[in-house]
Amino acid sequence: MGGWFKITLWKRVMLGLTLGIIVGLGLHYGIGEQGAKLATDWVKPFGTAFINLIKMLVVPLIFTTLVSGVTAMGDPAKLGSLGGRAIGLYMVTTLFAVTIGLGIGTIVQPGAGFDVSSVSAEAISDQQNKIDAAGEATKGLGERLIEIIPTNPVASFAEGNVLQIIFFAIMFGVGCLMAKEAGRPVAQAVESAAEVMMKITHIVMETAPFGVFALMTWVMASQGLEVLTVLGKMVFALYLACILHMAITHGGIIKGVLGLPLIRFFRGITDAQAVAYSTSSSSATLPVTITCAEDNLGIGKPVASSVLPLGATINMDGTALYQGLIALFAAQAFGIELTLAHYGMVALTATLVSIGTAGIPSVSLFLATTTLAVIGCNAEQIVIILAVLFPFDRLLDMMRTVTNITGDAAVSTAVAKWEGELDEETFRKVSTV
Repeated sequence: MGGWFKITLWKRVMLGLTLGIIVGLGLHYGIGEQGAKLATDWVKPFGTAFINLIKMLVVPLIFTTLVSGVTAMGDPAKLGSLGGRAIGLYMVTTLFAVTIGLGIGTIVQPGAGFDVSSVSAEAISDQQNKIDAAGEATKGLGERLIEIIPTNPVASFAEGNVLQIIFFAIMFGVGCLMAKEAGRPVAQAVESAAEVMMKITHIVMETAPFGVFALMTWVMASQGLEVLTVLGKMVFALYLACILHMAITHGGIIKGVLGLPLIRFFRGITDAQAVAYSTSSSSATLPVTITCAEDNLGIGKPVASSVLPLGATINMDGTALYQGLIALFAAQAFGIELTLAHYGMVALTATLVSIGTAGIPSVSLFLATTTLAVIGCNAEQIVIILAVLFPFDRLLDMMRTVTNITGDAAVSTAVAKWEGELDEETFRKVSTV
């Protein structure tokens, strides 16, 4: 067992990921439906337990680290500079993402020749019901902004509403600063709680290799490689676009703008990327992302505890990129001619609808109802496209989530550098976590 812990965590997580894929495919193709049932009944619960463990950390970790981060700044004015830079960069990277998605979709042509008539009436009906139930996912931007302000902070904590918790935590931290000596004991207590939460996060992270193994075994046992025969071009286009976006946009920020070693950045967030890929949730990955940012990348607590939770909620590069690809997939499948104006409207719509997307499974698909309407798809065509993509969305969602959290880390690194909160010695050293 001692030898196991001597292996760096990211290597153990990647080992779990690889073994999960191998075992899952073995179950899927070795014993078929029985293998999928076996994985669902006996393996998936361990993955679910891992997700529950890291979800358990999200609310207390966001609140305690964000409050302690605000009080560590000493000046509330610094928070405005930090937040403005973060939101500005998030918007820019999201716009780049959808542009890359449109570019790859134009080149790869994922929807060209796709037979949409093969979709069953049952699948179409099922997706129509899901669209009706997912109305919350397509709220207007103004409505989203109003909902950031909690009417009941306790309810926000109970519901896990991340944006409302961030808002209240910032206000609480500023209140501690304004109270000066009277607020110091409270600030110190929250800071101690933040340290405790980080230690708990380290404990939970030791279970990551096993949780990732369980989740990947279940996904592969359930789906196999069937998705590659049905939607091979779409999967290829999405994975290629996401890889290019991380290399060009996020890599450009790290290497081109900040002058930092690119390989070191990606190595430092490998743990978070592996957990993101297996859980398909930016919020569930957040405790791991914060740990990687502070321990591996040297990002200061004020930045890591504020920019990363914000990014996990509003920065959805993978979602925006996918919106562009879905629009082109639909246009090519239905023979819809797109003009330059259509491309511009898709880019703008995808950027806006991806901000603060609701935390429900496959929300990117339901947001596509807005994007597809922009290119002239009628209601029936929209439902058909969702019926085609939904059964295989888990594999696509996994890569979108990796792209999202990589963007969060890149923006956090940039903001930390500009705010003087980046320990470059830690960033450049060999990873030990």
